Amino acid sequence: MQPTMGRCIIIGITGASGAAYSLRVIELLAAADVKVHLAVSALGRRLLFEEAGLKRLDPDELTGGRGGALTIYPDHDVGAAIASGSFLHDGMIIVPCSSNTMGKIAAGITDNLVQRAASVTLKERRRLVLAYRESPMSHIDLLNSRRLSEAGAIIAPLCPGFYLQPQTIGDLVDFMAGKLLDLVGVEHSLATRWEERV
Repeated sequence: MQPTMGRCIIIGITGASGAAYSLRVIELLAAADVKVHLAVSALGRRLLFEEAGLKRLDPDELTGGRGGALTIYPDHDVGAAIASGSFLHDGMIIVPCSSNTMGKIAAGITDNLVQRAASVTLKERRRLVLAYRESPMSHIDLLNSRRLSEAGAIIAPLCPGFYLQPQTIGDLVDFMAGKLLDLVGVEHSLATRWEERV
């Protein structure tokens, strides 16, 4: 893995259930000294309110007191820095990623900043991870995920494993958060690795 110092990751939050995943990923990235650039769709804001009680996006609250690590953009601002291919970053994670967002990106539609930043990430051949949360997947979802995979995206369904015998919901969230950090090359010490037991 690359050293995390000086690194930059874009996070997109959309309206699929799973606010705990997005909040944990942001917190872990900030703790690893990774600069986080955040875009939240309108339905993503509703998700954060309904599942986490967040009425506003406070950088210190989202990062565990490391607010300087977080830049938040209005989702309607498709002219923001992260919407440009000239904005250098080390990858983008959409967590959670809804079927609607996946379908729009697969079709090249960029109605909001999350979609635009994802489209540009693909165009520039940077790492794009879609932490897909819907279940079951329709045939259309499967076709969209195949199309995005062929374009270079990584589809990472939010399906925590149980082989480490999780005891809490937080353990399940950390399992997937660790997987997502792995996919963008950010080091962590979460219990996500399989170790053969004798």
